[in-house]
Amino acid sequence: MKTVSANGIQINVHDEGQGKPILFVHGFPLDHQMWREQFPLASDFRVIAPDLRGFGKTTVTEGTVTMETHADDLAALLDELAISEKIVLCGLSMGGYVAWPFHRKYGNRLRGLILCDTRAIADSPEAITNRRKLAATVLEHGTEPVAAAMMPNLFAEASTEKRREAIELTRQTLIANSPTGIAAASLGMAERPDITPDLPGIETPTLLIVGEDDRISPVEEMQGIAEAIPKAELVVVPEAGHMSPLENPEPVNVAIHNFVTRN
Repeated sequence: MKTVSANGIQINVHDEGQGKPILFVHGFPLDHQMWREQFPLASDFRVIAPDLRGFGKTTVTEGTVTMETHADDLAALLDELAISEKIVLCGLSMGGYVAWPFHRKYGNRLRGLILCDTRAIADSPEAITNRRKLAATVLEHGTEPVAAAMMPNLFAEASTEKRREAIELTRQTLIANSPTGIAAASLGMAERPDITPDLPGIETPTLLIVGEDDRISPVEEMQGIAEAIPKAELVVVPEAGHMSPLENPEPVNVAIHNFVTRN
């Protein structure tokens, strides 16, 4: 791990390996550790996994942190790491929400997109209200209530026995994160636009990965995204829910490896 100054903040980043760079962007409200099962890909590629603004050991900022701000942070991070060649951006859930503005603003830096267990549509009015309630709750009561509310939806039933350690480490990561950072990201997610009309214009080769039992971004919804993007393919991961790269890493890593090798 190292700390890099970029876009006015200190970004904590895991950076190892050589070859084509893969930028792994974690989900909400976690940190770079959710990609630990993908770190072995560093034997063939350069694996870059930062803590986003407000999470892990990266600088926390108050208020609302939009997905575009996260995208700007990542572009600045690449500059500071002196990465000028095109990258593959791999984002899960909120990491996918960050991928959309990154593609819009910095598409010339991409050789490929990998979108794991994420969505293209904006939040419904009810979901926006819930995001704002979560922000208020975490600021008032801390991270434990957020963990209690979110954890049951993150993992497939098959994982509760097979991946107990991964589930507990995820819970501990969530609890350890900053309430201020979690609140800022939750408010930022509530503001994100509907990307659906833009999908047919995405010319970047795209891989979509989804757990077969994902209740947050279901297979059918991600199939729709794959069908809308011209150069997209979909991989459905068995015995996995919303955290498919952590729940069943082998098929996920094979899919990522094959995709990056080709693009």
